[in-house]
Amino acid sequence: MNLKQLKENKVFRFLSNKYVIVLVLFLVWMGFFDDNSFFVNHRELDQEIEKLENANEYYKKQIEADQNVINNLNDPDSLEKYAREEYKMKKENEDIFIIEYDTVEED
Repeated sequence: MNLKQLKENKVFRFLSNKYVIVLVLFLVWMGFFDDNSFFVNHRELDQEIEKLENANEYYKKQIEADQNVINNLNDPDSLEKYAREEYKMKKENEDIFIIEYDTVEED
């Protein structure tokens, strides 16, 4: 195939059109090199989705743990134990002594 036959080829004429060349360069630039490129944004959005899915899992586990605590608090004995431990509540005529230990950090 010589140069004259190549220039008469429809595909070559289409691809050598200046608008097609500019369009291809624009698509390559937007796809790979631009700050808002498709691939960069896609990767960032995938990371954001994964982070949100992990947060969703964490909060589902927290809801389940809190639901277990609520179910345990339906029993009066466990409710009293929880109130004593968490809120330092006491019965009448009862003294509570809270002992805190100081920890010394050594260098």
